[in-house]
This record gives sequence, structure tokens and C-alpha cells, in this order.
Amino acid sequence: MFGQLALNQLQQLWWLIASVVGALFLMLTFVQGGQTLLFSVPQTPQEKMLVINSLGRKWELTFTTLVLFGGALFAAFPLFYATSFGGAYWVWILILFTFIGQAVSYEYRRKPGNLLGARAYETFLFINGSVGLLLIGAAVGTFFTGSNFSLSGYNLVTWQHPLRGLEAAFNPFNVALGLFLVFHARVLGALYLLNNIDHDALNRRCRQSSLINLLLALPFLLFVLFRLVTMDGYAVAPQTGVVTLEAGKYLGNLLAMPLVFGLLLVGLLLVVWAVIAARFRDSRRGIWAGGLGTVLVALALFSLAGYNNTAFYPSKFDLQSSLTIYNASSSHYTLTVMSYVALAVPFVLAYIAYFWRLMDARPLTIEQLDEQSHDLY
Repeated sequence: MFGQLALNQLQQLWWLIASVVGALFLMLTFVQGGQTLLFSVPQTPQEKMLVINSLGRKWELTFTTLVLFGGALFAAFPLFYATSFGGAYWVWILILFTFIGQAVSYEYRRKPGNLLGARAYETFLFINGSVGLLLIGAAVGTFFTGSNFSLSGYNLVTWQHPLRGLEAAFNPFNVALGLFLVFHARVLGALYLLNNIDHDALNRRCRQSSLINLLLALPFLLFVLFRLVTMDGYAVAPQTGVVTLEAGKYLGNLLAMPLVFGLLLVGLLLVVWAVIAARFRDSRRGIWAGGLGTVLVALALFSLAGYNNTAFYPSKFDLQSSLTIYNASSSHYTLTVMSYVALAVPFVLAYIAYFWRLMDARPLTIEQLDEQSHDLY
């Protein structure tokens, strides 16, 4: 089946697969968003325990999906993996450290006699949800604004900036995208906690928090959208592979791919509706509309970056070193074998969905925490 596909079709297929995994990761950042609410939404130690144990049931899914996203990029687009993870290593190391802090915090926050105390581990969780997501947003922003690297004839990567990727955090577009991800994750976190916890006072504050954080996210979203439709983009000549700067490239991509424009619009409307339903209609199921909307918006962004003859990892230093889904991919054989392996992914997702349903069969309550006091985060 997949062996009959041309190389360029497999490359497009694997950019879609990687985009889906990346979109699922952004949906699962409700865990990171919920972590940043620890110092504002819960008002008592019991409420804080509810929040942490609700998130603690799901944090491994976010981390695993991030690793899967990196693995998919490594296997399907190894030149991108080598260029970004090998060249811009400071930004990725900092992101990794925030996730290590997250894992350690859930494991050791309640250990008796720990040296740092519970408050320190809760601070690590906040850093993971704020600094970690901000840096991830800045890294994704370089798909549109470009990075400072060059490639030799043997694909040897030379990073041309001493900050090794951290310079992305000084670009207004990248920072705005990162801040949008932070506040958007807080929206998803509030919606998830509302759905997963049965506690009237906490639920009321989650509803309010979802609206406040949506309003805080909107200015950054509008700035990102405005820049996307007005900024120059990195166009690739399909016949020669030559990369040039093109005015209004991403606006052109939106117009050339109406399905992508539809995904973006519907996704944003779903997130807004999720918050409205939670805040003004007493719905507790907003996380599902908000999560789906997040996936659709992320798919639209990744599509804008990679399809329609666009360099998805452009080089500001040397345009011809820019990476596309065609010059950065694995061989036809590798992509074919991987495509057969990917057929197992729906079964894995079904397995996750089944156990998710078992874990969330009933909302978490203080009484449940008392029953499970031996197995809490």
C-alpha cells in the first residue's frame, strides 16, 4: 500500500502525522496550564491536593506525547532534528529541564523528609507550565521567523548565534506565540479541572479563570495572526528547490489552502465557545470542545509552515540552508516502513482513551482523596 506512494507523497504524509502528534501535545498542555493555576485557583490545602492529583493522573501523557513528537521528527525528518536539537541546544535543554522538574515534583512532592519541601516542587510545576511552554512557543515560532544556522555540502550544521537557540526568545512574534500558548494552556487547564473535579467552590473559580485567561490570551493571539498574514515567508521553488523571501507568503498559503483556513477558524471558535459554555452556561464539558479546537488550530499552523512549497525551518543566515519537508526527510524506504508501523497508532490511541475513561469514570472529590491517601501526589 504505502510502497506504491511516491517519495513526495510520503513526505507530505509524515509531515501530517508529525503535525497530528504535535497538535495532540498542545491539547495535552492542559496539564501545564493547570500547574500554573496552583497558586491562584485553589484556596485551601485540600483544594490544592485535588488540583495536583487531578493533573497527576495525566502528566505522563503530555511528556510521552512530547517525546513521541520528537521521535517522529527524528525518524521522518532527521535533518531537522539534527539542525534544531543539535544546533539550538540551549533552548531545548532548558525545555527538557523544566519537564525533568515536573517529573521529579510529582514523584517527590509528598515524600516525607524531602529537603526542598512541597512548596518548592509546586514552584517547579509552575515553571514547567510557564517557562517551559513559553520556550516551546518560541521554538515553534522559528518555523515562521527563521533561525540562525547554515548547512555545509555534507549537511554539517553550524549555528551562527552564540545563544544557541535562545535568541528566538527575543523575537516579538516568537514571544507572542509563546505567551499565547501559556495563557491558552491555562484556559485548557481550568476547563479540564472543571470537568475532572467535583468541588463547588473550586469549580466556580475554574469557570472564572477560564474566561480571564482567554481574555489575557487574545492580545497575543491577535498579534500572532496579524503578523502571520503580513510577514514575509520563505517560499521554495518546486522545480529547483531555491528558497526566496516572498511577501505575504503565509497569507497566500491560507488562501491557497481553504481547508487549512477552515481548520484555523473552526478551531478558534471552538475554544471560545468552550469558555463561554463553561462560564455562562454552567457546562463542565468545555475541555472537549477546547481540546478539539486546540488540535485544529495547531494542525493549521503546522500546515502553514510546511505545505504549499514553504520552508518549515528557514534559515535567516543562509536562505538556501532552509529546510523543507522534501530536503530534510528520510529515504523512501524508511518512510515506507515507518508508515506501516504507524498503522498501530489508532490502537494505541484507543488504549489510551479506554484507560482515560476508566480513570475519569467519576469526578475527583475530597472523599476520594481520603480513601486513596496512600497513593497521592
